Amino acid sequence: MKTLDDALEFETVASLAARMRTGGLTPVTLVEEALGRIRRLDGRLHAFSAVSPDRALAEARAAESVLGSGRDAGPLLGIPYAAKDLFNVKGLPTMAGTNLLAGNVAAEDCPAVQKLAAAGMVLVGKTHTVQFAFGAVGINHDQGTPHNPWQPTPHAPGGSSSGSAVAVAAGLVPVALGSDTGGSVRMPAALCGIVGLKTTVGRISRAGVYPLSWSLDSVGPLTRSVEDAALVYQVLQGTDPRDETTIGVPQQDVLRGLKDGVKNLRIAFADTLFFDGVEPEVEAAVRDAGRVLESLGARVDRIAVPEAAEVWADEKRPLWIAAEACVPNGELLDRHFDALDPVVARRMIQGRSLLATDYFALLRRVAALRERVLWTLRDVDALLVPTVPITARPVSEIDASFETYMDFNIRYTRNCTIGNVLNLCAVSVPCGVTSAGLPIGLMIYAKPFGEDLALRVGYAYEQATEWHTRHPHLQWALAPSN
Repeated sequence: MKTLDDALEFETVASLAARMRTGGLTPVTLVEEALGRIRRLDGRLHAFSAVSPDRALAEARAAESVLGSGRDAGPLLGIPYAAKDLFNVKGLPTMAGTNLLAGNVAAEDCPAVQKLAAAGMVLVGKTHTVQFAFGAVGINHDQGTPHNPWQPTPHAPGGSSSGSAVAVAAGLVPVALGSDTGGSVRMPAALCGIVGLKTTVGRISRAGVYPLSWSLDSVGPLTRSVEDAALVYQVLQGTDPRDETTIGVPQQDVLRGLKDGVKNLRIAFADTLFFDGVEPEVEAAVRDAGRVLESLGARVDRIAVPEAAEVWADEKRPLWIAAEACVPNGELLDRHFDALDPVVARRMIQGRSLLATDYFALLRRVAALRERVLWTLRDVDALLVPTVPITARPVSEIDASFETYMDFNIRYTRNCTIGNVLNLCAVSVPCGVTSAGLPIGLMIYAKPFGEDLALRVGYAYEQATEWHTRHPHLQWALAPSN
């Protein structure tokens, strides 16, 4: 009978880096263990769309050489990671969740992958995503749905960075890249019990990342700890002329104040809309997080955020992402509609009904709301809300019909999408586990370009609790013996 005997599967980047610098671990050993765990478990988990062992081992040997020379290239040296299958990786197809793009082989790595390579990280492969990254629950009817590792019965992993979240939560890799347009880093992080950082548009280049909505797309890491997210975010930042939103945005040293604590920070529960329809266990866990932060010296209260309700009530807003998504995917919609994921295609094609005049008017309304919310939050350092109002549900329940799918999609995405529209940044951290054994996520919002504060609050909370140390038991996922 196969057993799980890996020694490193749930260690953090910081812990692994320390072990490599004391000689107790080598990059090659670490990567070989990651590749072995993928072989044993991914047949059931279905996190990876492609694995690149040759590249991974070559990069691991290069990192080992750097360590052997006595040079310290930073804490990410030799750390394995995966990239969502929207990110261009040289020699691998960027399929964006559809087999129709199996021939779309990248000629070079995208800037995000280049930056991680320069930091010495080791790419082991690419992870599955919702088709075209357009879905909150994580279901892919074309290439298959990654399996939330917390339950042996298929449960929603969250989307669209579904494979990335499953890979980290199951201990296949300590870090994975995701993208977030309406919650696609934070929702799967919450449902799979890990950390997910949604960055402000302009912080990290999206060049070479298959687009969904150029107005809203952002890049962010999924990790096992807040510190790990900060370490990866630190190197991903930077100006890139291929992404005009990054021009003129100064880089931020997020590590300098990460461990400064929350004493005298004003942290507020955002009580407008965010807590409507929330499961009782989820609300209890999130409210308890406020008490933890208060015990650490923060000033915790409640605040109305009327802009959130206005965002959600805007009749044209649901068509915004779909309309922009019809641009990169227009030819596939026209020529291969029946071959696409039926739920995704049916939702996306509705974007063509948004008139140009309505689109422009929507952008102006959003700009006004973004200005107003800065005033609303003028005295607030961070907001606390549930990342998602409900925990993971069985895939069969969600996917029973188009109507049930859409109902769950809306319920999962609400609290996150509001932040994308208002241009906030956020980190989702584990804050509990339900009586059914499902993770609960706490979302910490900060104002635009306030990633340092969001991560600082998240780190303080994480250090005072133990939820980030919980992990799923995966004996059920072992590949059968030959």
